[in-house]
Amino acid sequence: MIGHILHVLTARCAGPSHARQVQARLVVLGLSSNTTLASRFIDVCHSLGLPHLALPFFARLPRPHVFICNTLIRAFSLSRTPRVPFSVYTHMRRNSVRPNNFTFPFLLKSLADSGEFGQGLCVHAHVAKFGHLEDIFVRNSLLNLYASGGGDLALCRRMFDEMPHRDVVSWTILITGYRKVRRFGDVLMAFERMLLSGLDPNRVTMVNVLAACSSVREVGMGMWVHDFVRRRCWELDVTLGTALVNMYMRCGRVDEGLKAFHSVKEKSVSTWNMVIKGLALVKNGDEAVSWFSKMQQEGVKVDGETLVAVLSACSRSGLIDKGREIFSALIDGEFGISAGIKHYECVIDLLVRGGCQEDALELIRQMPFEPTKTMCRAILAGSTARGKLSELAARNLIELEPENGAYYVLLSDLYTEIGRWSDVEKVRGLMEERGLQKDLGRRFLEHRLQDSFPESHTSPDCASEREAGMISSSIVSVG
Repeated sequence: MIGHILHVLTARCAGPSHARQVQARLVVLGLSSNTTLASRFIDVCHSLGLPHLALPFFARLPRPHVFICNTLIRAFSLSRTPRVPFSVYTHMRRNSVRPNNFTFPFLLKSLADSGEFGQGLCVHAHVAKFGHLEDIFVRNSLLNLYASGGGDLALCRRMFDEMPHRDVVSWTILITGYRKVRRFGDVLMAFERMLLSGLDPNRVTMVNVLAACSSVREVGMGMWVHDFVRRRCWELDVTLGTALVNMYMRCGRVDEGLKAFHSVKEKSVSTWNMVIKGLALVKNGDEAVSWFSKMQQEGVKVDGETLVAVLSACSRSGLIDKGREIFSALIDGEFGISAGIKHYECVIDLLVRGGCQEDALELIRQMPFEPTKTMCRAILAGSTARGKLSELAARNLIELEPENGAYYVLLSDLYTEIGRWSDVEKVRGLMEERGLQKDLGRRFLEHRLQDSFPESHTSPDCASEREAGMISSSIVSVG
């Protein structure tokens, strides 16, 4: 009987239905705890992409072979159930199965993906205990854990510095970690150190470096990356190509960005979005709208980010009617997307910039969201006459940010202008009660309003890091 089932598993189990039939037969015959059969069944489940069918058999094995454990850990680390590998590992330890250097990389990957930093620290201790710290694959997996969203980048850097040997993966993990926490200067410095060490970057390295170049407008380094890609004859796939387009467009190099766009063999919606966002940044709204139309003509389905980009382009270029038209189409469901808070922020900014403050206020009243700080700041920045609009915006901002003295100063000034002295005293008393300073508040307000409507005509190529930050915190984020 056992020999027959082994033959079925080896020669005839060609699909999920067969695997489930064998599973039922093993259970009915009471053979699910047979080590030989269970091991073979687990192997078949893995090859068929059905690791969940193997778990009941794995749990019944008194002392599963480490190869079986590693196979399950790997399978589940690549699936949408990343927490299972740690359960498999726990079962190994309870049954005195000694892990090897193939156990830890995928186990640590699953912990990084699921954000289980505490469990990762425990596994790190086991790595040291079993003597696998010198294995570069295990070491890189630990780096990845600490560079992940829930990790510890300082610990990652310390481990990196202690590594006797580093490969391109080690450097790329460090660079990616810096990019995730927006330490773009450190990204570029680590990249330069990597090149000096004699290692060549890979595609993932380049995508992260291009993202950093985009954020700090470091077009020189970005062009070097592009030249490296050309010299190595790398094909511009969708990920690398989109990163390159984004770098050029955000640095204001529109012509180079469009050339890169045309060089990308297979473009995604994100690739198109980068072009529209870049045109919005350089206030070329007509061209952005043209690319938006071309995108639709070529059958590329727009997403929410596309609409934010094109509405922002209309706002920055004063295309009031076109912006209204696109927003109306969005509300009417023509794009198959529900209007989100970012879309409303774009249109309110569009209306305020176009001098339609009353329309902006009416839209705020009608929208299915509470007004955001961005909306209120847009109204404050665009109101040419102090009055009802500014007072309402200032009051909303005080409710949203009660610790920010700038808005109290503005409201006090408004009341002073129209002679509402009792209200002036109330606002000033509230500031004193909350320990807010008038001078600091006024300076902060000036900076925020400048951020909302930057008038600088500085070329994007030489924009400073501070200017890059101003753009990202403006009325509508287009990057």
